[in-house]
Amino acid sequence: MKLGLIAMSGVRAWSKELNDIGMTMPGVVERGKVIASMPTLSLLTLAALTPDDIEVSYHEVRDLRTHEGFDDHDFDLVAIASQSAQISDANTLAHHFRARGTRVIMGGIHVTSMPDEALQHADAIVTGEGEPVWPDVLRDARRKRLQKQYCADASFHLADAPIPRYDLLDIDRYNRLLIQTCRGCPHRCDFCASSILLVPGYTTKPAHRIRAELDAITSIWPHPFIELADDNSFASPAHTRAICSAFKDKGVRWFAETDVSIAQHPDLLDELRESGCRQVLLGLESPRTTGLDHIETRANWKLRQLSKYEHAVHTIQSHGITVNGCFVLGLDGDTPEVFDDIYNFADRTSLYDVQVSVLTPFPGTPLYNRLRAENRLLQPTEWSACTLFDVNFQPKHMTPDELQQGLVDLARRLYDPAFVLQRRQRFFDHARNRGWATPE
Repeated sequence: MKLGLIAMSGVRAWSKELNDIGMTMPGVVERGKVIASMPTLSLLTLAALTPDDIEVSYHEVRDLRTHEGFDDHDFDLVAIASQSAQISDANTLAHHFRARGTRVIMGGIHVTSMPDEALQHADAIVTGEGEPVWPDVLRDARRKRLQKQYCADASFHLADAPIPRYDLLDIDRYNRLLIQTCRGCPHRCDFCASSILLVPGYTTKPAHRIRAELDAITSIWPHPFIELADDNSFASPAHTRAICSAFKDKGVRWFAETDVSIAQHPDLLDELRESGCRQVLLGLESPRTTGLDHIETRANWKLRQLSKYEHAVHTIQSHGITVNGCFVLGLDGDTPEVFDDIYNFADRTSLYDVQVSVLTPFPGTPLYNRLRAENRLLQPTEWSACTLFDVNFQPKHMTPDELQQGLVDLARRLYDPAFVLQRRQRFFDHARNRGWATPE
């Protein structure tokens, strides 16, 4: 049996105006290139769970379109992974393969949130985590008795995760590889469409398992750049130490996403820098009280941390780790003044990098359900607008056009080369004085 794993890579803004104007902004383009040049870890993990007698290959959909051709591979079974923004293309691809007699499996966060929709396009779907049900999928595929839906329970633990099949990749096509060290997040923000939709809690991977994956990567790429595919890598100090232990003495540069609580542990910041951590993305969301109020479904933790935001950025960067401050525009407490507030915050704190996106109602999230109940979704099933840049809802205190234009204008200001250099110069000066390596 020949199995093709296909990743729906690449995200473009949905609106023509944003493609023509907004997506040319340096900061947006840079992050877009990074995302486009990362493989899909879930598919590589499924490949590792596939028996050796099944011929398996990994493909980016862009390569099938431009280099290889959809019909150049005689697959018996295809597994497609897609997020919401690419799901229309994924459905079209699924129909193409099915018309040729190839059975199609679809899974991921969007499929988990919209199973009835997905069942219209695939022979079978996987909802929830893929690892615990993948052996059943392959068993039934061999017998030509695929079920319509495979539902994962909550029994899987990351300690049992296999080493992803990094060897299936053409390494020269990527600028970084992914390792997942945890799933879930203690902070249940109502807009978050990440692994909290797949897993009920927060689970971590032991240090020796992380180290084994690093060894697998460095065996094919001696000096890689690693991005941790976690929602909140440093939510647990104990797990942070496990990560540092795994990366220690590996000579690997890496990046992670977390919250401001890491700034409360200066000793851990030193360990992170020494282990090769070069940047952390902080989910700040907003520099305003009204923006942060009640964005979490369980608590108001981020609101309580707001007074510590500036100190946290200074503390982390003073320990030789750059901060990428992540902000969400269009929160219910946002007024048009939020654009200046974010710019001024970046200026005061000398944020090394800034990431701005638009509040996006992904299917399955509490945000989507709330906005739909309030009749504030502009096009409730236009998944192509789930790009983090397109406005597809009615903000509370501005028009959709004001929010869209505010994103474009703010990004132009934030990513102005002179302003970027001004923010970064303080970090460079401090790093040189301490004899630390600076970002490349």
